[in-house]
Amino acid sequence: MMEPRPRSSDGILWMVAGVLGLLLFTCVFGLVGVYYFVNSQGSSQNLRPAPDTVLNVRNDVALATPQPVVMVATPEDGVDYESAVLMNIYAQVNPSVVNVTVLGSGKTLNEIAPTHPFDENELVPISSGSGFVWDSEGHIVTNNHVVEGADQVQVTFNDGTVAIAEVVGVDPDSDLAVLKIEPEGYTLQPVKLGNLDDVRVGMRVAAIGNPFGLQGTLTSGIVSAIGRSIPARQNFSIPSSIQTDAAINPGNSGGPLLNERGEVIGVNAQIRSEREANSGVGFAIPVSIVQRVAPALITTGTYQHSYIGVSGSNLSPLCADELDLPKALRGAYINQVFPRTPASKAGLRAGETPSGTKYVTVCPTTSGGDVILAINDQAIGGFDDVLVYLERYTSPGDTVTFRVLRNGEELLADVTLDARPDRLDP
Repeated sequence: MMEPRPRSSDGILWMVAGVLGLLLFTCVFGLVGVYYFVNSQGSSQNLRPAPDTVLNVRNDVALATPQPVVMVATPEDGVDYESAVLMNIYAQVNPSVVNVTVLGSGKTLNEIAPTHPFDENELVPISSGSGFVWDSEGHIVTNNHVVEGADQVQVTFNDGTVAIAEVVGVDPDSDLAVLKIEPEGYTLQPVKLGNLDDVRVGMRVAAIGNPFGLQGTLTSGIVSAIGRSIPARQNFSIPSSIQTDAAINPGNSGGPLLNERGEVIGVNAQIRSEREANSGVGFAIPVSIVQRVAPALITTGTYQHSYIGVSGSNLSPLCADELDLPKALRGAYINQVFPRTPASKAGLRAGETPSGTKYVTVCPTTSGGDVILAINDQAIGGFDDVLVYLERYTSPGDTVTFRVLRNGEELLADVTLDARPDRLDP
């Protein structure tokens, strides 16, 4: 029988070393795990907003804001988008824009300024403006005030050619005029017309004209406002006019105001400045009026505007109590009805009872007048809306239906329109 052999001392040592190594590995792994666990809990705690800062952001903490990426559209020729648009407008429309030079006889000038005598038979340049080619037959549109009182009108094209123009029609009420040259031998490029209904505040626009006699000058800007009423003859006004900050100076009058497509949306007519130079406020006669007036001037030499014979004002909640009207009511309040006019014949009424208002610059001074609510079912929000509707959609002789509010009751009145008189009778 064999006796058991004693264990080797080397084997015992290896077993002890293995156990100790396992224990050491377990301790180190555990400590590392605890370390990362603690730090991860602390990081999460730092990212959690404190209860009192969920709704209240500290003013002294600057929050990181992503910076916008500016994208510039670059056409193939390497210029930016805005430059490309303006260059295209100029190339397309400048051949259609003309310089209008007005000449007066020495006799006329001597009557105006007798201290500087001229030869009575001599024609002398007295003013200049701008215009644009309307059609291939030689008609050119400009302002009435540009050619008013002219003994002769010269038209200069962008290629330097000059023509003598005849004034074939003028309309002081819209400040428009049409000239006519003999088209043979001239390169005539008519403009394209835009749509006033597409015009919005903020749209990019350009003006081409001859400010201070500098022919072929392009300026650009935006539509600053629409629906302006600018002064015309007597107490009348030109509604739906366009206000722009594009530089318009003396000499730009009669030139086109253009949209990004190079279409005419207005005829530059007036500036508002104490120095008779651009101050960021210019006005253009809307293309909607030009489209009606110019063809009539070409055909008959005159244009007749619709006329009803009232003056009025807008309604504001400030005036409601004094006029015994609802504060939310909007319409055109009739301040005055002129005698022997379409309005008086149709029975429209103006206010007669003193309103006693202390806001005389805002509210009507008389109460009891009719409030125009609609014309031919077209809602009227203010007195300018009446002018716009008559100018854009009616002609003398038309009969239109006015819906008015009188003493709390809505009434209908048929009004047959007259042509606007040369002067207002009291």
